Amino acid sequence: MWPGAALPFLAMARPVILTVHAHPDDEASKGAPTIAKYRAAGAHTVLVCCTGGEEGSILNPAMDNDEVRADITAVRKRELDLAAQVIGYEVVERLGYRDSGMPESPSNEHPDCFWQADLDEAIGKLVAVIRREKPHVIVTYSDDQRGYEHPDHLRVHDITVPAFDRAADPDWYPEAGEPWQPLKMYYSTWSRARMVAMHEKFLELGMESPYAERWEAMQQRPDQDHRITTRVPIDGFQDARTEGLLAHATQIDPTSPFWFGLPREEANKVHPFDDYILATSLVESELPEVDMFAGISDLEWEHHS
Repeated sequence: MWPGAALPFLAMARPVILTVHAHPDDEASKGAPTIAKYRAAGAHTVLVCCTGGEEGSILNPAMDNDEVRADITAVRKRELDLAAQVIGYEVVERLGYRDSGMPESPSNEHPDCFWQADLDEAIGKLVAVIRREKPHVIVTYSDDQRGYEHPDHLRVHDITVPAFDRAADPDWYPEAGEPWQPLKMYYSTWSRARMVAMHEKFLELGMESPYAERWEAMQQRPDQDHRITTRVPIDGFQDARTEGLLAHATQIDPTSPFWFGLPREEANKVHPFDDYILATSLVESELPEVDMFAGISDLEWEHHS
């Protein structure tokens, strides 16, 4: 169990946060410490994974064998369940689409893939989850994904934005349950500030930086740091990301210098925040924020190590 956080006073029903991700492992690389923190503090935590991750490469040599490849869908399902448990997700909802792969690949034309799905149908599936789980906060992917335009990541954004509004409208998907209005929607983002800080920590420790060979390209890559509104302090919860990634044994090489090159205690000191862009809010909160539930109640999340 990660270090706890106390809720001395709860002026609302149990707070609920729901995140929408494209593939198994996205929930570990994007915002896992935030979920661990809020779960420890008493929030209800819900993960929506849109695809089965069938097209993801097997990046761990120890898992690259015929048996795993033949059963990749089931393997990645088990990995996701383990990662969700490690991170602190109480509910895992799968929308059931096939991984779309990259543009112009055969998998991108598969009739069962997320990219080829009827958009209203996919939004309706997400609306049903929102109405059932009743989140106050929803986290999804940005409207600007020029750094990595994977079709499934684009689709995550495409279905979440309308679902935020349609979930509250009884005229949409009446069969999907009683209407529910989420109050805030955030875009998750990997800030350039985090990557620069990681690179500089490698150099400070006299280590070879895995960022070095792509440093020039990274500097040219569009970033959204100027849009960041919310930095959730995650000190004490960073292991949720590390252990969540390691749970995805096929997709994450445990020797990867990108993920695990720094000693863990040093890596945890680097940029101890998860960064978000507040995209939509039906409540007032002062920016910049340190709490995604800011403005929803007078609840204060206090971290205790």
